[in-house]
Amino acid sequence: MLETSARLLRLLSLLQAKRDWSGAALAERLEVSERTVRRDVERLRDLGYPVHATRGTDGGYRLGAGAAMPPLLLDDDEAVAVAVGLRTAAGGTVAGIEETSVRALAKIEQVLPARLRHRVNALQSYTVPVPPDRPAPTVDPAVLTLLAAACRDAERVRFDYRGHDGTATTRSVEPHRLVSWGRRWYLVGWDVDRQDWRTFRVDRIAPRSPTGPRFAPREDPPGGAAAHVARGVSAAAWRHTARVVVHAPAATVAERINPAVGVVEALDEQTCVLDTGADTIATLAVYLGLLDADFEVTSPPELVSYLRSLSDRYARAT
Repeated sequence: MLETSARLLRLLSLLQAKRDWSGAALAERLEVSERTVRRDVERLRDLGYPVHATRGTDGGYRLGAGAAMPPLLLDDDEAVAVAVGLRTAAGGTVAGIEETSVRALAKIEQVLPARLRHRVNALQSYTVPVPPDRPAPTVDPAVLTLLAAACRDAERVRFDYRGHDGTATTRSVEPHRLVSWGRRWYLVGWDVDRQDWRTFRVDRIAPRSPTGPRFAPREDPPGGAAAHVARGVSAAAWRHTARVVVHAPAATVAERINPAVGVVEALDEQTCVLDTGADTIATLAVYLGLLDADFEVTSPPELVSYLRSLSDRYARAT
């Protein structure tokens, strides 16, 4: 059995890892009685941690928000992930957090053990970012965190949404996942009024308060959230698109093409269709070369012409 101080740290770690805990579940994890759990919860409250309790069959404990940010407990992998994420955020597309990311990173790196600091520095030193070919819209971090919390807690959100043509609508959505795709952020959710899955650009969302009510989480949309975003935004995000018939099983092609490159749909057991796109015809040709299978392209004409020129170039090279 853990000593009191170590047990309190373990209890705090559990409360931070999951939104709701029953007293019985905490007692089982800590190998103590529920009475001991109640006493330890009171100790955490005395230390300033806002632990909320609810009664009844569905009752339990939840670590809430307080007047000040309490200390957080991170394991090794979590600490590395936070440090890497902060370094990335310092040059990312979330508006206004570059300076705060650097300050937070300095605090974390100050207390990182040497072995973890070496992991973070190695990743930073040997990673070369590729600059975007065009600027990406910035996202309000408050909107991003609100949507992430609503996805986690299965709480319905209402927001004003500006479409690509500038049309403003009010939407009621059961949020499912946030997807970072092509240097943009998208929300995938179930549109309550339209009774279907929809994709929303986060930089065009203006949330209305408060969130709620709670809902039962749904299974992923067909193909997963990333594939749903790719299907929904490809026409608007890519300058050039192509629909390619590939003479290989859909599962094989899907392993070679990630959802950010295109969407794969089976025609039969040995043939599938790839809907893909890119900002340049040359990039499209690279994607097709990665298929490592026979394929047929009939449009766009620029791609057909480029592939013919490319095949002649390769023939001359050999």
